[in-house]
Amino acid sequence: MASLPDELARCLSTVRTPGDFYAAGTSTIALPRLEVNGVGRLALPLLPAQAEQLVAIAERAPFGRGEDTLIDTAVRRTWQIGAGEIRIEGRQWTHALADIVARAAAGLGVSDPVVPELYKLLVYDEGSFFVSHRDTEKAPGMFATLIIALPSLHAGGELLVRHNGREVRLDLRCEDPSDAAFAAFYADCVHEVLPVTSGCRLALVYNLLRTGRGRLPRPPSYENEQAGIEKLLRRWSAGKAQPQDETPEKLVFLLEHAYTPAELSFAALKGADAAAGAVLAAAAPAAGCDLHAALLSIEESGSAEHTGYSRSRHWEDDDEAQYEIGEVFDSSRTLSHWARPDGSVAGFGAFPFNEAELSPADALADMEPDEQHFYEATGNEGASFERTYRRAALVLWPQQRRLAVFNQAGLRVTLPYLDDLAQRWAASGEGCESPLWLQAHELSGHMLGTWPKPIHQPGRTEPSDEAKLLTLLARLQEPERIEAVAAKVVAAGGHGKVDNPPLIQALSLLPASRRGELLERVVAANATISVGSCGDLLARAAASKAFAGSLVAAGTALVDALPGAPGKARGEFAWLAQRVDVDLVVDLASALPRIDAALADRAVSHLLAWPKTYALDALILPAVRRLQESRTSGEPAAVQRLRAACLEHLRARAALPLEPPRGWARAQATSCKCPRCSALNMFLGSADQKTWIFKAGEADRAHVQETIDRDRCDLDCSTDKRGRPYSLVCTKNQASYDRRVAQRQEDLEDLATLA
Repeated sequence: MASLPDELARCLSTVRTPGDFYAAGTSTIALPRLEVNGVGRLALPLLPAQAEQLVAIAERAPFGRGEDTLIDTAVRRTWQIGAGEIRIEGRQWTHALADIVARAAAGLGVSDPVVPELYKLLVYDEGSFFVSHRDTEKAPGMFATLIIALPSLHAGGELLVRHNGREVRLDLRCEDPSDAAFAAFYADCVHEVLPVTSGCRLALVYNLLRTGRGRLPRPPSYENEQAGIEKLLRRWSAGKAQPQDETPEKLVFLLEHAYTPAELSFAALKGADAAAGAVLAAAAPAAGCDLHAALLSIEESGSAEHTGYSRSRHWEDDDEAQYEIGEVFDSSRTLSHWARPDGSVAGFGAFPFNEAELSPADALADMEPDEQHFYEATGNEGASFERTYRRAALVLWPQQRRLAVFNQAGLRVTLPYLDDLAQRWAASGEGCESPLWLQAHELSGHMLGTWPKPIHQPGRTEPSDEAKLLTLLARLQEPERIEAVAAKVVAAGGHGKVDNPPLIQALSLLPASRRGELLERVVAANATISVGSCGDLLARAAASKAFAGSLVAAGTALVDALPGAPGKARGEFAWLAQRVDVDLVVDLASALPRIDAALADRAVSHLLAWPKTYALDALILPAVRRLQESRTSGEPAAVQRLRAACLEHLRARAALPLEPPRGWARAQATSCKCPRCSALNMFLGSADQKTWIFKAGEADRAHVQETIDRDRCDLDCSTDKRGRPYSLVCTKNQASYDRRVAQRQEDLEDLATLA
């Protein structure tokens, strides 16, 4: 049995005649010399004053009803000026008109010579319109109408064209005053002009004539093919609702012609591509499917084998034959530059595709790359290659699976789309029965089903994708989804401090029985990776009434994960947990007493038991200062213990004798024991020597200077550049004593404050 992609390709293989019932586009034109009797030469874009002059000399445009010609502003409110009252001159205009006619004929599927015959100049001022009607064939050989909208400032006035149950809406306005928009359609097509809401719409109307003999062109008809494709797509769409369905999420039908990203649109499709686009544009919506044109790109890179030698060691274009493709290491397959059948752009970004979605299945077989480059071996890297394939395609998916297809594109597409849905739902004021809310609910389910494994990024300053999702789910009031994200995604690791506010906000929407349990899972999963983030999370939860009485398990998990002796932490990312800071101590001392006094006491005992990890001067003392500054009520027992430890430490240090050095002997404690640093150490211990001159090369001088700086030796250093080699001049000072004096002053101030 043929696969679905192959069935679609077989059906479309019978659709070969190009063209559609309409053609539209824009063309850059050199503005013609357009003169109207009674007004003179027109300025383009049209000036409001000249628009009024045109209306003044124009006549009401009539319409035909049977054999009668009538004027009724309830049916047609438009001004017309006959071709005999108009003169269009300019060599560039002749070329521009010929190009527009050629493009219109190609879009209509007409290969015979086509001649344009100017019929009228139509002026649509504010409020003008024309209800649904058909054009009559006004001259022998006329088969279609061409409308060229000249540059003019207006709003509204869109053209609707209908044929065989299909309808297109064409906006013939151009942003650039050097552009003109055009639309052509077969004479038997029903069409209408919507009301102009402001400004003035100016359009030239041409009859398109075929000069050859025989039957006049008619819009191509593929009723049988369309019915078969519609049936096929309906079956596909219905099957996607079944859990056991294994058909592709989307179908990617490869086109025959090449198109650049700028020109890829349904209006620009050529030959058989245009025919396939027209048939699918009719069948897809009837079968409940979305249709787009897109650019398919494949980028590959990998190793290459050098098979020959050339005079040049550098690769050039004519050297390509000397290389062969080896192994492909990296490959990406995407669809981008999306366009809809109505001419609008779909800003989807890049979607992935896979081989099972291609129609036909062997569509990419024997395809030549658009670009291919080889690079010769350099250093430790062998020869390599890069190549790119590009093709245009028509892409289909069932409307009911639209969000599943969006989800294939990943979070860069789904997160902004979910954000848009949430904003529109909030603005609507509707409840959870709203289609917008239901779409958001479905999309978030698809996202969770394919969520990538979280990656821990130390020092991240932007919220993670998980945090962004939680923010959106909180806005959508989705407690079930929030619980799923917390349990399956956040609890899998990778959580950072910047993610805590949205997590607390989201979890506070859950039932009280679940908040604390999920918070405990998050802390248990992330504490060994980022203990500081978990401390901040616990402090925020403890300060929130929503988590009152439910944080003992989370607090216990955090205390259990606190690092102890340096290098003894547990887990794959245990080294990250050693990055303890003052914030962690503050968070523990402020949060744990609110949760459980015994747990807080246990945490303080741990901090004080490992002074190398939780240094009193670097961590505990600054934390106690901050806690004292922010205290508004009684001091918890755990904080009292920390303060008492700091006071004991400060008093012991303040009791040490403090006097300046009496001679020139200084502490001998250099960490390096090389001969150069040993000489330095002997100089430091000498009671008679104030200055040492170390004459040596730059590398040796730099090494000694590094030791002096690292070990904070009581020396002032300078370089004497007289003679070669230069000399490092070291003079003893009392920097250690000065530091102790400053420390003593700081300790006394802390004692006065903390006591």
